[in-house]
Amino acid sequence: MRVAALLLALAATAPLTLQAQWTIQTPTTADLRGIDNVGKGIAWASGTNGTVLRTEDAGYLWQRCTIPPNAEHLDFRGIQAFDANTAIVMSSGPGDQSRLYKTTNGCQTWKLLFTNPDKTGFWDAIKFRDQTHGYLLGDPVAGKFEILETSNGGSYWQTYWGGVEASPNEGAFAASNSSLALGVTEGHSGIGLIFGTGAPQHARAIWMEITGGGDVFSSNWNGAVLPVAAGTSSAGVFALAFGDSTHLVAVGGDYLKPNDSTRITAFTTNGGKTWQAATTSPHGFRSAVAYDSKAKIWITVGPNGTDISTDDGRNWRPLHPTNNDAPDADQHWNALSLPYAVGPHGRIGILNPSALKPISTKP
Repeated sequence: MRVAALLLALAATAPLTLQAQWTIQTPTTADLRGIDNVGKGIAWASGTNGTVLRTEDAGYLWQRCTIPPNAEHLDFRGIQAFDANTAIVMSSGPGDQSRLYKTTNGCQTWKLLFTNPDKTGFWDAIKFRDQTHGYLLGDPVAGKFEILETSNGGSYWQTYWGGVEASPNEGAFAASNSSLALGVTEGHSGIGLIFGTGAPQHARAIWMEITGGGDVFSSNWNGAVLPVAAGTSSAGVFALAFGDSTHLVAVGGDYLKPNDSTRITAFTTNGGKTWQAATTSPHGFRSAVAYDSKAKIWITVGPNGTDISTDDGRNWRPLHPTNNDAPDADQHWNALSLPYAVGPHGRIGILNPSALKPISTKP
């Protein structure tokens, strides 16, 4: 949709000519929660029953990949891809149901990289800075969040900076592989990585702060309470994303109350030190958020709709379907990797490129 059309849609005015905002596909019946857009037309998706999908033509066709060994009943909540041939997929589940598999030949074959060794563990998210350096977030084991790192492409993992103390009954969420986000590169000042949580007492953002630069730097874990829904095991921060090194947005709510728009989002303008609640909130629980730097638009999705913000998360407006979209084109989404969104029952959406053009600030 053209920029003018997007502005008019947000003002609830229907232009005479509107392009569809979403191209919807259902190449599988699996529930999808993992999506990673590599670029140049390449993207990977993952979900239940060992499902992994791949496209090399910007989503026109999706290839059903070979199921990794003994993964027929695993739930692949996260996927990190590097090119058309190489990807790592993460399953989430108690104990050894949390696993990592890797392919280097376009998902013809897979290698089991790592299995959660702790029976009480549960992995939530995986992120890589490049093909060798990656991070893995898991729910607390023995009172500490599992935060692991690899520097050899996933073959070996070790605890990252000693782990993080958890509050009683605090945990992270594996809804969209977005509860963990990466910040600046190590060796520079700022956030190294950040993750969101939920607990009976509060929802939090916890981050590794790196100070200094070059070969001399120090680091420590910091945390802040966020004005996001908490109080039950189904509520908290489900996703975070960076706009730049100081601007972040966190989204969540209570997934058992998808239409409750109370305390859904928070934002920070000082690198996570303090957080504010949105003035105008998305209209329900949200499980993923992303920032399009060219358009300067934040997008968040969930089961009951899609919302956008043009002021760094302070105010959100629903992105309603056009007359050329299905009535529920904006709904039933779990995860984002722009321009792709994925959801239950094999649902894949591609937000049309023209809808992501920058919004002009000229009169």
